[in-house]
Amino acid sequence: MGRAADPQQNATSRRDVVRRGTVALAALAGAGVGVFRLPVAGAGAAGGRPSPAQDRAIFNFALLLEYLQSAFYTAAVKDAKLTGDVRAFAEVVSEHERAHVAYLRKALGKHARSRPNFDFGEATRSEPAFLKAAVLLENTGVLAYNGQAANLTKPALAAAAEIVSVEGRHAAWISALAGKPPAPRAADVGASSPEVVQELKSTGFLRIS
Repeated sequence: MGRAADPQQNATSRRDVVRRGTVALAALAGAGVGVFRLPVAGAGAAGGRPSPAQDRAIFNFALLLEYLQSAFYTAAVKDAKLTGDVRAFAEVVSEHERAHVAYLRKALGKHARSRPNFDFGEATRSEPAFLKAAVLLENTGVLAYNGQAANLTKPALAAAAEIVSVEGRHAAWISALAGKPPAPRAADVGASSPEVVQELKSTGFLRIS
């Protein structure tokens, strides 16, 4: 029988996923586009009461993540020379992420943010680079969604759950393809949007225009 998992080690591992995450969301903020000036719960005083206005802010943050993922997989399928099961993963998930974008845009209506332009550099130009980036991107996305669950109204939470459950499957699938444990923990914590941004400041394979 294996040694019982250390809760503190698990918490550290979760933070490491965010810390190492090459999603590079912080590059958006560094580009001066004001992406993270949204009034997302947790950005200021902790624990704002769920409200339709807060739902919109959180869904726009989620939409930014989905724009990012959709663009990432589209570029990887085109340019990374993916093969076999890795290519099959990227093609399936690319479709999923486009569907998530459409889902959130419909939910937000006229409040939906516009799509930025992305440049992923080396992360979408080879299969090894793609695998590394995709593992971190999917795990960070799950943390970001989980981090906002308590800040949503019940109808919005139900809608978000339909996406985050799929994102969790993506994370497990790509981890297995990359030779990593697909389900290394019994539970995942979340990360607030400011925490995601702060933790990813030192990354930056992404450029935006």
